[in-house]
Amino acid sequence: MQAITCITSRAVADVFKALADPTRRKIVDELSERNGQTLFEICARLATKHRLGSSRQAISQHLDVLEQASLITTERRGRCKYHQLDTGPLERIVERWLQNVREEVIRASR
Repeated sequence: MQAITCITSRAVADVFKALADPTRRKIVDELSERNGQTLFEICARLATKHRLGSSRQAISQHLDVLEQASLITTERRGRCKYHQLDTGPLERIVERWLQNVREEVIRASR
């Protein structure tokens, strides 16, 4: 049987709280399409593609929530800060659910 990385209930709640906001989901979508963007790039893509007129400060606050939930990481290069999507927390949540289903299937087949 495969070992599962433990994820706490609080971590799960943080991920779902972060993804509950439609603007943050759009940011995650943008990073999944093109990873490693700066705040300026994310704001520009949200404005042009989604017609979202949020301020840089508002988007920055959304990025902070996503980072606190471990859904993005940041890397500073010179004066620029690049944002990278981290799907690890989502993968651990899904794997936990799938593991429960697998165990039930195994029990039912006995």
